Amino acid sequence: MNTLKPLESWFDACPGALIAFSGGVDSSLVAYLAQHFLGRDNVLAVISASPSLKLSDLDEAKNFARKNNLPLRVITTEEMKNPDYFNNPSNRCYFCKHTLYDELEALRAEFPGWWVLNGTNADDLGDYRPGLQAADEFAVRSPLVECGIDKAGVRHLAEQFALECWDKPASPCLSSRVPYGEQITVEKLRQIEDAEAVVKAAGFSVNRVRHLGETARVEVPVDERAQLEGARAGIVSELKSLGFSSVEFDEEGFVSGKLNRALLRSSAEK
Repeated sequence: MNTLKPLESWFDACPGALIAFSGGVDSSLVAYLAQHFLGRDNVLAVISASPSLKLSDLDEAKNFARKNNLPLRVITTEEMKNPDYFNNPSNRCYFCKHTLYDELEALRAEFPGWWVLNGTNADDLGDYRPGLQAADEFAVRSPLVECGIDKAGVRHLAEQFALECWDKPASPCLSSRVPYGEQITVEKLRQIEDAEAVVKAAGFSVNRVRHLGETARVEVPVDERAQLEGARAGIVSELKSLGFSSVEFDEEGFVSGKLNRALLRSSAEK
């Protein structure tokens, strides 16, 4: 099946695109295709320099835009000032996305008639993503969903266009490493970012460091746990130097969205 043809038809109806851009493969593909089909003058990628975005991801997003001659605007959203966000309820993502889409809505006055787009793909609809509600409320369009393109299809198209991010691991916001109900602070987010950089430098490009108060819980892919044995002591030492009192290694290995299990248990108990 030619997955590009439905997207080409979809963009034929789009008058112009303001893209909620994060630098991940999904939104990068949407931004690239928007420019490909609409032309540079009818596209603007918008990224928020939020504390919950890794600084390295922000740099990679800027590099992607520069390399692909993609118009980019960096904004600063203020979700960290909203107690509905920083108190970290189970629908924290809703408030983050609401803040972002509110900023993008304001930009539409500068670009009248343009659609606001995001990088949601068809697989995302089967996950717990409160931010989808905010997208609905602001009438944000999702070309990948509307054309039935899942994550595998996204990576296939990104590779087809030789986008360097085609195999980039998922990099959800840093706040997702903090258990629901535990307050989000800038200090915690920077500590998480620095800790994950340590684990990456030790040879684990895919990893998560869960922030459990004074404890850091390290996750790496299960098939890399043997390699982890020789790196544990160094990781523990460096993470303690970042301010953690203790370091744990999750024996199950890396599982995306692991902290959402608490919500499933709570729902089951009810």
